[in-house]
Amino acid sequence: MNSKENFQIVRLSPLAEDLTNEQCSVLADIVEVRTLKDDEHLINEGEKDDSLYVVIKGKLAVTKSGSGEEKLTLHILKAGDLAGAMGFVDGAEHSATLVSLGESEVFSLNRTKLEALLDSNGPLVYQVMRSIVRSVHMILRRMNTQHVELNNYINRQHGRF
Repeated sequence: MNSKENFQIVRLSPLAEDLTNEQCSVLADIVEVRTLKDDEHLINEGEKDDSLYVVIKGKLAVTKSGSGEEKLTLHILKAGDLAGAMGFVDGAEHSATLVSLGESEVFSLNRTKLEALLDSNGPLVYQVMRSIVRSVHMILRRMNTQHVELNNYINRQHGRF
């Protein structure tokens, strides 16, 4: 993809919410676009990856190993969702696998490339990190709500429909 296409992809992403057009251009120069085939793994549970991913098109299943060979689907990511945010921030192993459902497209932002902008473009790095924290916070709020609903279901209805 060329810089103009990357600019449009970045501009439409949640990372650009607080960025100027100039900052989006800088970010567009360091992102990479990738097309995933059906059932292709983007991230594997237990592995480290220094990239943040943003879904451009398609869907990704967030799966976790269950008992035996079973894979549990925890969530489905769609266009505009961030993937791999915690591993990007802290460098820890991923807690889930991301697998493409049909053909999907993502762009990736490498942590080393973003960190290289700290001296020349500190406000850009700050705004990108702020967007990541905002996204993770929304996920945490959703998980908290689901936890409360599940707890109410178990305790108030004793697990009965």
